[in-house]
Amino acid sequence: MDGVLRMVDTSVGERLRRARLSRGLKVRDLATRIGVSPATVSQLENDKAQLTVVRLEQVARELAIPAASILAGDLPASHPRAAGVPIGESTTRDWREYLPMPFDPIVDAALAEFLDVGYHGTTMRRISARSGVSVPGIYTHFASKQAILVRILDATMTDLEWRTRAVLAECEGPVDRFRCLVENLALYHTHRRELGFIGVSEVRALEPENRRSVAARRTAQQEVVDEVIAEGSRGGVFRVANERDAGRVVVSMCTALPTWWHPGGRLTPEGVASECVGFATRLVGAN
Repeated sequence: MDGVLRMVDTSVGERLRRARLSRGLKVRDLATRIGVSPATVSQLENDKAQLTVVRLEQVARELAIPAASILAGDLPASHPRAAGVPIGESTTRDWREYLPMPFDPIVDAALAEFLDVGYHGTTMRRISARSGVSVPGIYTHFASKQAILVRILDATMTDLEWRTRAVLAECEGPVDRFRCLVENLALYHTHRRELGFIGVSEVRALEPENRRSVAARRTAQQEVVDEVIAEGSRGGVFRVANERDAGRVVVSMCTALPTWWHPGGRLTPEGVASECVGFATRLVGAN
């Protein structure tokens, strides 16, 4: 009624499926946008996996449908994107290209302070002095120092997530996808070295709810790599004793780059990425 489809007596998974279809997306499309495997989306839609609050919010953000509407089954009957026009960050951008992050002066100053003295050593007065924005002025934009850290980590994950989606859209076959995923992670943690370092060093400073949200998004990125390794193993193109352990070693190798790599060293970001791809390929025994 009134352009709204009202579903009653349907499972959460079925409501999720209808929400996806209302946006004209295939299972693989949604999986790519939220950084999980198509199998994971299928399990969610068939109620074989639990739809967590964090995952629901992630899906809602990508579908541009309020989470409450998905749960209630109150979905728009049509949408200008229903014909398959991509929602969210375009995957036509070059995931290997790195432009400056568009942070405002307050966030830029906070990032510099976190790098210099750490989250707990940073005060709003220090951020004010570095940014040129008064302390009251900062509070008109951010409720707390925690909110600024969340803004930085959210931007970090959002930037990485669209690049992962672009990789999956561009690369075909488990070997090519695996190589590109490793290259993407290595390039990210060198070109975005400062953001990557904050992600490693200051995530412990997050309040519990914020930490869970960031952890869920990181887990989703890990699951993409894990699924590609599992796919290659099933297809006989990878020879690895423990797929999950291999996935964690590969991702950890890349996320640790901000702790030792620095500009002007022996290797460029592209050189580091090439070495990481070689290490990871040998680790999984790719043919």
